[in-house]
Amino acid sequence: MQISEVVTKGGLDVKKRMTITEVSEILGVSSKTLARWEKVGKIKKPKRDWRGWRVYEEDDIVQIRQFHEAVFEAA
Repeated sequence: MQISEVVTKGGLDVKKRMTITEVSEILGVSSKTLARWEKVGKIKKPKRDWRGWRVYEEDDIVQIRQFHEAVFEAA
C-alpha cells in the first residue's frame, strides 16, 4: 500500500486509503467483523485494488465509524 497524506475528517486522523486491517484497528473490531458487516449490507462495499484487497477511503471510514458508534451506543 502506498503511503498517502494523513487527513482529519469526522474527528479521525486517517490516510486517504486504508486496508481492512488498518480500519479494524482504528475501530477496535476484527477485520472479519468488517467483512461480515459488508456481506450482510450493514456497511457499503469498499473499492478493491488490483490485488482484490479492500481499500477504504476517508468517507468509507467515517460511515463505518458512525455505524459502529450507533451499534455500540445502543448496547
